[in-house]
Amino acid sequence: MTTALPTPRPDPAAATPAAPFQARGRQALVAEALGTALLLAVVVGSGIMGERLSGGNVAIALLANAAATFGGLYVLIALLGPISGAHFNPAVTLVMRLRGEPLPAAAWAYVLVQCIGGVLGVMAAHAMFGEALWQPGDQARTGGAQWFSEAVATFGLLLTILLGVRHRPQAVPLLVAAYIFAAYWFTASTSFANPAVTLARGFTQTFAGIAPADIAGFAIAQIVGALVAWNVADGLLGAKPSDAQQA
Repeated sequence: MTTALPTPRPDPAAATPAAPFQARGRQALVAEALGTALLLAVVVGSGIMGERLSGGNVAIALLANAAATFGGLYVLIALLGPISGAHFNPAVTLVMRLRGEPLPAAAWAYVLVQCIGGVLGVMAAHAMFGEALWQPGDQARTGGAQWFSEAVATFGLLLTILLGVRHRPQAVPLLVAAYIFAAYWFTASTSFANPAVTLARGFTQTFAGIAPADIAGFAIAQIVGALVAWNVADGLLGAKPSDAQQA
């Protein structure tokens, strides 16, 4: 799951040569790591709380989990988007890189800090609820229906981002959060839609967990869904306004 706003372009008015760009790159990486960590703390923590308070009613637990993710995702994208683009998701970073969007830091560095931040966020959630910090997931999530669900979930997320950035840029935080809330319910996989989130959720045995053996299938389906969305969005949008003006 997640986001994002277009990665901020270098400010021509900013002070000179390489140092400012490097500073922005460091800030962007911190924002990506922090945002992904907080996102996972929200996802896993609300899953634990929902399960504890729902009295065994899985529907109520899922509703609580989805609602908390909606709120947390909106806040994180709105606040960190201007710093890093608020990707929090390797699939988003991959598509933005393929589209030629400028990144304040290398794409591989974005992906690395997203994955590290995600695992730290899971551990933070465990600590808050008195759970063992290190607990490899044991919840089986595999099979064609689950993989197809993840491809659809990620396709919809990327389409929401790419069309939203073009037509309703200020609404992107709300659009993404609303889509993820809905995708929790209309996909059989409850919409991970994010390889970093999937990896991190492989380190919890709580409500939001996934067995490590099932991570690869989810991640591959997510990347496929993201790439399909990239091609569909380009077909729907055509040339960027700036490209059309230059032609």
